[in-house]
Amino acid sequence: MTTLAISGLIRPLLEPRLPDDLDVRWFMTHEEALEAVKGAEIGWFDMNDQAAMAETLRAATDLKWLNSIYAGLDFLPMDVLIERGITVTNGAGINAITIAEYVVMGMLNIAKGYREVVRAQERHEWLMDSPGKRELAGSKALLLGYGAIGKLIKPRLEAFDVEVTVVRRNAGPGVLTPDQWRTKLQDFDWIILAVPATPETEGMIGAVELAAMKNDAVLVNIARGSVVDQPALVEALEKKAIGAAFLDVTTPEPLPADHPLWSLDNAHVTMHLSGRAQNMMFIRSANRFLENLAKYRAGEAVGPVFDPKLGY
Repeated sequence: MTTLAISGLIRPLLEPRLPDDLDVRWFMTHEEALEAVKGAEIGWFDMNDQAAMAETLRAATDLKWLNSIYAGLDFLPMDVLIERGITVTNGAGINAITIAEYVVMGMLNIAKGYREVVRAQERHEWLMDSPGKRELAGSKALLLGYGAIGKLIKPRLEAFDVEVTVVRRNAGPGVLTPDQWRTKLQDFDWIILAVPATPETEGMIGAVELAAMKNDAVLVNIARGSVVDQPALVEALEKKAIGAAFLDVTTPEPLPADHPLWSLDNAHVTMHLSGRAQNMMFIRSANRFLENLAKYRAGEAVGPVFDPKLGY
């Protein structure tokens, strides 16, 4: 009988739909998880505590398939996954719609100065002019990362008549390759980061890249905080070397209460909420897991597969 170790948080959506011939071990705490994974072949043990999740993986010595709701799994021990040959399916695409919508929201918020409109309402002050006068129409965006999220960001921005240039390995119309985009940064009004967190992307936006941007350019990061040199970004924002930054992700998370990003008027910090701004995440994840479970038991390929050697 196949043994599964699964977080009890997803139990209401899974239990009525699971085949009867499975040994399913539900858990709610880290301690229960460490017991549940003993001898388990399949695991789905997402936790808010990333260190506890990594420890649970190490304890799951018989695991063959690990499922996760997270798209980015860079916090897990890649060496363990590689050494044990564990198949990993992640949450790529599960939150793509809401994150793509968040990007549009952030860009509109900055373009129209909506933060100041909200503040004026809180002061009961009737503004006589708009604090933001930018239009998305006719602007140019550079989109770094063209996975599930990037593929949804592009058409949404194009619907606002934004000219979107994508960075990808294969050249083509409207595409810059990884060795080209840095020399073109001055051409764009918006630089959008939707790349996975890998050694290759770590710190990819640093002091040099920020200096190359237009002085009213806006950096939008819905990837990982690690892809940006944060001290360099703070300095650029303080000096107003760029227009603004819309940051759904930071380093670290949560951002310390005394961090300068909180107080900078041209920094918009949204506390990694983009993927949570919807109510379909667990439903989509449960449906995908059940589809994959049927494939796994039939000896068919599951997906989407996370490659620990690549980090995405």
